[in-house]
Formats: sequence, C-alpha cells, structure tokens
Amino acid sequence: MAFNVIQEVNTVDTISNQKAQSNYVVGLCILAVLYFLIGFVTVLNDTLVPFFKQGFSLSYAESSLVQFYFFLTYGLISIPAGRIVEKLSYKTSMVLGFAIAGVGALLFFPASRFHEYALFLLALFIVAIGIVLLQVAANPYITVMGKPETAASRLTLIQGVGSIGTTLAPIFGAHFVLSKMDNSIQSSEILVKPYVLLGIVLFFISLIVFFLKMPKIETPKKVGEVNSEKKDKALSFTLFKHRNLKFGVIALFLYVGAEVSIGTFLTNYIADRLSISDHNANFYLSLYWGGMLVGRFVGAYFLKYFASNRILTVISIVAMFLIIMSLSTGGYISVWMMVCVGLCNSIMFATIFSLAVNGLGSMTTRASGLLSTAIVGGAFIPYLQGLVLDRFTWEIAFIIPVFCFAFIAYYGWNGYRESC
Repeated sequence: MAFNVIQEVNTVDTISNQKAQSNYVVGLCILAVLYFLIGFVTVLNDTLVPFFKQGFSLSYAESSLVQFYFFLTYGLISIPAGRIVEKLSYKTSMVLGFAIAGVGALLFFPASRFHEYALFLLALFIVAIGIVLLQVAANPYITVMGKPETAASRLTLIQGVGSIGTTLAPIFGAHFVLSKMDNSIQSSEILVKPYVLLGIVLFFISLIVFFLKMPKIETPKKVGEVNSEKKDKALSFTLFKHRNLKFGVIALFLYVGAEVSIGTFLTNYIADRLSISDHNANFYLSLYWGGMLVGRFVGAYFLKYFASNRILTVISIVAMFLIIMSLSTGGYISVWMMVCVGLCNSIMFATIFSLAVNGLGSMTTRASGLLSTAIVGGAFIPYLQGLVLDRFTWEIAFIIPVFCFAFIAYYGWNGYRESC
C-alpha cells in the first residue's frame, strides 16, 4: 500500500552544516514513523471489520463501512488538504495532521463507553482526515531532506517502513483485539487501550515536529504557480482529454478498491474456508500485506527488463487466476491462493500511477492530485462487495475484484498507449 500525493515544491534550505544534517536525520526518522503509522492504522481497519461485525451483529456491508468512511476522505479531503498546506505551510500542516489523527484515535474512548458503531465510524473518519493531511504535507520532505540524487532511495526506504506497518497490523489486531472478543460483554472496550495509546503517540509526535527544525519548503502559491479557479477547472478538463490519465484514474480507483476489498473480507473468508476463529484467520492477513513488501523487490527486478504496462497486464491476469482458483478449491490451497494475490498487488499502484502521468510534463502535479482522489475506490468497492456478500456467496462476491483486475489488465494491454 503506497498512497502518495506527489507535489511540486521548492526548498529554501540546504544541507550546509553538520547540525542541519543531524536535524534532517531526525526529520527522516519522524517521516519513517509517520509512514509506519499510516500503514499500521490503515491495515488495522481490516481487523476492525470482523471485530465490529461480530461485536455489533452487523451485515458484511455494514461492517465494511469502516473502510467506506476511512477511504472516503481521499476523495473529499485530498484537494482541500492541498489548499490547507498552501495557507499554513508544510510543517504546520504536518503538526495539524498528527493532532487531528490523534483526536480521532482518542474518540475511540467515548465511542466504546456508549458502545455506538456510528461513533467509531466518526472517529475513523477523523483519523483518516489527519492521515490524508499528513501525506500531502509530509511527502515533499522526503525529497528535500538530503541530496537530490538519493531522494529515490530515501522514498523507497521510508515506504518500506510503511510496509512493515501493514504487515504487523494484522498480528497486533489478532492478539490485542480479536483474541479478546467476548459477546457476553460490551466487547468494544477492548479497543480503548490500543487506540488511546495510538492517540497519545500521535500527539507526542506532533509536539516533536512542532519543535523540530525542518527545511523550509515554499508552496506553489508562494512561488506564483497557483492558477485562478477558472484556469484550474480548464486545466482539469484538458487533463481528462489524455487517454492514459483518463483510463489511469479508473484503473487506480479499481485497483485500490480490489486491494482493500480483499483485505477487508480476507479474515472472514479464511475463517469460513478453514472453519477456524477470526483470531487465527487474521494471521493470514499479515501474509497478504507482507506479500506486497516482498513483491516490490521481485517486481523491481522485472521492471528493469520488461515494459511496465506489459508487466501490469501479466500480474493482473495472474491475480484474476489466483482468485478464481481460490474460489474453485477449498482448504489451505484456497487460502494460499488468495493470500498470494498480495504479491501481485505489490507494484500495481506505482505502475498505474506512473503510466497515467507519463508524458504530461508540467501538468504532472495536477494529474497526481486527480489520481490521488481515485484512492476513494477503497471506500466504494468493499461496500459493494459487502452488499453482494450479504445476498449471495463468497464465490459470487469475489467476482468483483476479478472484474477490477480485468480492467487493469486491459489498461496495461490497450488502455495505455505511449502516444496518449
């Protein structure tokens, strides 16, 4: 999972002395913690879905609202977050993002006291607002905290830390949440300690960032690069005339939706497939997300020798095959087939993103903003699958991500064209 917003920035600080370098090291550590928390919190939602389903006796569609309200923020907040950064500066926006996410985490306490599902959804929505703001504000620092020629390696390293968070979150959720469920009491109290602790950590980090000396970054508005609202609308309209971007936005919407949808229902799917508890089934969720970390290294090797759009087509077809085989078999074979879809997911986001903005030149930054809003697919696709699952079977419900990967395969094969 690598949900990044690319922004065009200018830095007015340089690494001029040893003290500055020391500050940058601390700053990069903060960013690494940030990415870890983003990955951890986002994937921990996959544990909350089966938890709330059992604790509140919800349908699959109702339990998937955890993802709906979390990922909805990418569609609603990404663009406003950019404007907030323009007004407040990148550093101040980071502090605000940590604080907002901290408030959302602390709201798990009153939500548990009242044992109200709607309050938990509100808390998650607020956490997500903070995370989106953090991503918009923090990403540019990766490129300016150090030498320009090593920016790519820093980004890869920090994203790798984020992948560690996505891998550990299901293990944490299985041990501290699902294993302690008891229908005889208001089991939502189990969530208080981990999320209150998370809130305290987020506020603590916000204080560190507030007092930390970080490089000054000029926003596009300050360097005279923000167009009028009328020109912005005209530019957006022009962008959608580009075939690669137009189909890329759809492909990214469906990819994020498929990735999140599989993670959302994987615990329940495996529990049914193997007739085991949600607690034990959640372990396999860690392997699903961990496969994305491994797959990035394997994918990076093949991307050196083969066209990225062709690789996208191949791995999309493989993902479709794995899902269909999982649905057609049973037992551990079925489980491992579905878990291995995570390996295919590993390079899809970055590949689709790069293909969609290819050749856009000065319009790349604006196109990146449009692509960022496509992450909202993580809200709608899981909810749609939940609705189908409530009425039919696993076999029918999981056809939805198959269709998603089918379009992505089409995008790699024919939807993307080098001249468009």
